[in-house]
Amino acid sequence: MSNQLLNKTQTLQKIRRIAYQVFEENFEESSIIIAGINGEGYTFAEILVHELRQISEIDVRIARVSFDKTATEQPEINIESEVDTFHNKNIVLCDDVLNTGKTLAFSLRPFLNIPIKKLQVAVIVDRNHPNFPIAADYVGYSLSTTLNEHIQVVLSDEEKTGVYIY
Repeated sequence: MSNQLLNKTQTLQKIRRIAYQVFEENFEESSIIIAGINGEGYTFAEILVHELRQISEIDVRIARVSFDKTATEQPEINIESEVDTFHNKNIVLCDDVLNTGKTLAFSLRPFLNIPIKKLQVAVIVDRNHPNFPIAADYVGYSLSTTLNEHIQVVLSDEEKTGVYIY
């Protein structure tokens, strides 16, 4: 049994608000990179890029960060973009849900070897269960849940777009 926490309109409003926050924080930059973690995190990044292009003149690029999210140890991370793209840029790393911070902690590794200006984190939902020292700079919706509850963000299915709790 699932309950919808945010409907499609509310979810997209949260992403638009994040876009304005990203723009406010990066308005002096000529270009920024939005890097989405494969899955709904990448779909979030695509929507965020679209919103940023609507409200600013900043050159916004997108990159996909892919790895095995079920791995218990640091997995191999693949970034679908030229590494030179990231040099001296501000990067916003996007994921759908920040739960323990493990996924985001794993995904930081490739960026530690590149001379970047700033790395920020954006999530649609922050569950407030950190096991890793990861905090989001941009949060659409923050809620405290029990460890038994599961949050699902759906962006890739037009009819089911929203945030759900199980």
